[in-house]
Amino acid sequence: MQKITVIGAGSWGSALAILLAKNGHAVKLWGRETQQVEMMQQQRCNSTYIPGITFPDTLEAVTDFAGAVESADIVLIAIPSAGFRAVLRQLKPFQKPIIWASKGIEPGSNKLLDQVITEELGPHYPCALLTGPSFAKEVAMGMPTAIAVAADDKSFAEHVMQLFANPYFRPYYTEDVIGAEVGGSVKNVLAIAAGISDGLGYGANARAAIITRGLHEISQLGLALGAKPETFMGLSCLGDLVLTCTDDLSRNRRFGLALGKGQSAEQAFADIGQVVEGADNVIQVNELAKAHGLNLPIAQHVQSVLEQKMSPVEAVASLFDRELKAE
Repeated sequence: MQKITVIGAGSWGSALAILLAKNGHAVKLWGRETQQVEMMQQQRCNSTYIPGITFPDTLEAVTDFAGAVESADIVLIAIPSAGFRAVLRQLKPFQKPIIWASKGIEPGSNKLLDQVITEELGPHYPCALLTGPSFAKEVAMGMPTAIAVAADDKSFAEHVMQLFANPYFRPYYTEDVIGAEVGGSVKNVLAIAAGISDGLGYGANARAAIITRGLHEISQLGLALGAKPETFMGLSCLGDLVLTCTDDLSRNRRFGLALGKGQSAEQAFADIGQVVEGADNVIQVNELAKAHGLNLPIAQHVQSVLEQKMSPVEAVASLFDRELKAE
């Protein structure tokens, strides 16, 4: 048994906390909203984000950040990428090993989150990324799921895998942290594109085109940043891309669906009520691509729609009107 503190009481953090507690670990789930945490303490579930899933006895919702981290053997971070650096700075004095389950690119710096860890905690810090095709609700319900654990240190990754592994949750190891991060970030932007297409009623052919050409965009950016080609066909890239583009549990896909059906971005954000990472990260994805001389047309057109430079219909027409070329 390990003592594990999960930072972030949203749907993903709560689902992972439930999984770890079911695996026999002593888990503390920290949330910044005192009222929400008190509600979880009383109801023994997170009725806001994953209602109906009762907390195991070894899971405790808490508001004391320092106390929760100090008592932990390991810390899991499951928050939006925009707040990642700030949490690392809070964690630095405690020197605890870290698992991060956040997907995204840091706004402003355009840095991958492993780069942020290196800057804030130093090189060779014990850390691993948990990523791949995994909806929080299904994980919390105990439905079969396969994910990737990415880390430079294989022995630490294997320890993390043992923490999570059970008969319905299977981790696989990859040493390609960069590829895993790029896949988990760019797929959110592509899921918005798939949602827009489906919202417009364009059907399965268009969705398949977005997934396939979207994987090409992930590959281009990943290779430019130092990823390994084989990673793109794995769980952290292709697996996560297919999941996020095809199922309405995806916030990014639902956001795109709303845009395709004529809702404004503001209305869609309000209806979803949670962070839509693809909308937050599309600028970073395109700026990184530009810095490396890459052309990512799907990501570019998603940004144009969000900035109201194109309507969804105009964006699709523009994508199909480009010069013909080899695949």
